[in-house]
Amino acid sequence: MSYEQPMGQPPMPPDVNSKKILAGIMGIILGGLGIHRFILGDTSGGIIRIVITVVTCGVGSIIGLIEGIIYLTKSDAEFYQEYMVQKKAWF
Repeated sequence: MSYEQPMGQPPMPPDVNSKKILAGIMGIILGGLGIHRFILGDTSGGIIRIVITVVTCGVGSIIGLIEGIIYLTKSDAEFYQEYMVQKKAWF
């Protein structure tokens, strides 16, 4: 599957791959603390993940695990477009 950058979009920054890997690993390991959302610059999303984890007594941390796996399975271009440009909040 080929991914083309939409016209008018700024070029993809060179650190997207490292940010994707870091956010993915943090999502898998510390997903309940929302660290992966803070890495992406989504402070409110990170706080929401913390609240969900506390309210569900830790069960809600599965959301971070799933998100981390999804991050790592996306191509760099897809990750950049969905999570850094469009600021996709959930899955």
